[in-house]
Amino acid sequence: MAEEKIRVLIVDDIPETRENLRKLLYFETDIEVVAAAISGEEGIKLAQEHQPDIVLMDINMPGLDGIAATEAITQEVPFSQVIMMSVQGEADYLRRSMQAGARQFLIKPFSSDELVSTIRQVHELGARRPIRAGQPVGPGGEAAVGGAPSERGKIIAVFSPKGGTGCTVVAVNLALALQRLQEGQNKQVVLMDASFQFGDVGVMMNLQASRSIADLASHMKELDQDMFESTFMAHVSGVKCLLAPPSPEMADLVLPDHIPAILGELKRHFDYIVVDTWSFLNDLVLNVLDSADRILLLATPDIPSLKNTKFFFDVTDALEYPKEKILLVLNKIDRTSRITAKDIAESLKHEVSGQIALDGRSVAQSVNRGTPLVLADRRSPVAQNIIDLARYVIESLEKVEEEMEEEKRSASVRSGRRKGRLFG
Repeated sequence: MAEEKIRVLIVDDIPETRENLRKLLYFETDIEVVAAAISGEEGIKLAQEHQPDIVLMDINMPGLDGIAATEAITQEVPFSQVIMMSVQGEADYLRRSMQAGARQFLIKPFSSDELVSTIRQVHELGARRPIRAGQPVGPGGEAAVGGAPSERGKIIAVFSPKGGTGCTVVAVNLALALQRLQEGQNKQVVLMDASFQFGDVGVMMNLQASRSIADLASHMKELDQDMFESTFMAHVSGVKCLLAPPSPEMADLVLPDHIPAILGELKRHFDYIVVDTWSFLNDLVLNVLDSADRILLLATPDIPSLKNTKFFFDVTDALEYPKEKILLVLNKIDRTSRITAKDIAESLKHEVSGQIALDGRSVAQSVNRGTPLVLADRRSPVAQNIIDLARYVIESLEKVEEEMEEEKRSASVRSGRRKGRLFG
């Protein structure tokens, strides 16, 4: 039995563009162009007639433009997935397209590889939707997954109020260290790159990014494990990666309200969720920090970094974060420095939970090769420091769980005593 092809409808008012798209797709054995429309109005009609899997929609057309046509197709032919095409890559175009129901956005001119990979990717994500048709929806708009495990994971956010302190290096190596320390215990680790505009997790892990968190933005009401599995990039270490969008303008697709839903779903299926952030306190970052069980606050032993770190503690006081939620970690520690960890702890009035050695050469080689130090040179001081930090994080989180269980038991005993007094 022949494999079913991805059926594509082209909607573009320029004849040369329609013909070029046909030629680009002609030799793809799993893709078939079933029709081509010269206007938004004809595109809607042909979509209803042919029920295509994918609609390649030009955004700027006379009469009914691509955005209006996409809205109509999304409502009338919900099975079809729209990929918007435009010569303009402004964030406003991108946002309006996704709001209209488009699943992806291609900026002209694009290559044959870009076109084909986007069609396959959008089709793969869209193919899961009918399976979940009629599925109950959770309170946040996300799909309620029958039989899914209850929330189990712990979120560790890596943050610094000053750029250049090494957040991504620490986040990447920490995720790998957590995975390695949990070998044989059936524990799972996911690394999420929340530096949405200029994320570097993919580069540092040598991953050829074809999928990112932006792919989830248009599927927020359909989030479940299958949706995530199709979006993750797998690393050889066993760590799953949810990468940042491939271009800065696509960062606008990820909204602050998306963060709790995404992290909530990750907590259902992973034991540790490591989140790399960037040095900016906006709603996106604050939603990550609010959701985190532990914040690894990175600082370097220099005055500008320590000044910003002190300001951040003022912010966390105002937000009423528990003191134990924040683990102060000193990075790039030079043993010859006049500023010691003890001095820093006394100045910031917060204990230092970990120290990472200064080894610029090894770190630079690791980053340039795309091989984290925990894998490339586990015996290096930096790798050993991060592995020790991972152990500390695990112990810290386990201690909290023990305290919570003890509090539950105490509350149950107190409740039983009150009932005994009332009804005994």
